Amino acid sequence: MNKIKCLVIDDEELARTLLKTYIAEVDYLDLVGEFENPINALQKIKETPIDLIFLDIQMPELKGTDLAKIIGNETKIIFTTAYTEYAIEGFNLNALDYLLKPITFSRFLEAVGKFKKQNTIPYTASDSITIKSGYDLYKVKYADINFIKSESEYVTFYTTEKKILSLMSLKSLENEIPSTLFLRVHRSYIVNKSKVTALKGRELLIDENRIPISDSYFDKVKTELFS
Repeated sequence: MNKIKCLVIDDEELARTLLKTYIAEVDYLDLVGEFENPINALQKIKETPIDLIFLDIQMPELKGTDLAKIIGNETKIIFTTAYTEYAIEGFNLNALDYLLKPITFSRFLEAVGKFKKQNTIPYTASDSITIKSGYDLYKVKYADINFIKSESEYVTFYTTEKKILSLMSLKSLENEIPSTLFLRVHRSYIVNKSKVTALKGRELLIDENRIPISDSYFDKVKTELFS
């Protein structure tokens, strides 16, 4: 399984250093950045897929809870703070967990363990992916996947033979499958590049299926598939 990509946002250097030390001790975590100013972190979040953010609540430029509202629900957040009175607000924003400073390593492990449990990602091989669907496991070659659709907390793999429903997020899956073969074209769709046969307006054709393209992805789709 690929590592969980983490970001640390805290205006206190000692707090950032402690979290960096903890992250380095966990082999499935990968720190991709740290920020003192939450506003500066927004560009990084926009440019790089982030799985998990350790986010301080009380910061001078922008409160962590306000930043969480901007980020949205796709990226999981573990709030960190020295003030217990912010806990209710944090959980109302669907935070994964709430760590009270000073943070112990055991409590840190408990929090990241929640992410790992809730976001089980299939293991991948060079030419195939193993998909967990309920109690069943399917080994599917990438070449047999036409497209993937997000449906609430699940994704459906549309293959040449069947549809397979799996409990996972499309964003986590996007980080696992090879970008050389697959392309995100919509908040709810990833397509196999080789299966696309035409571009009709703002839709891609894959066999009889019409896949919508979001405005934010349209230029990238045209560049990668039709140039």
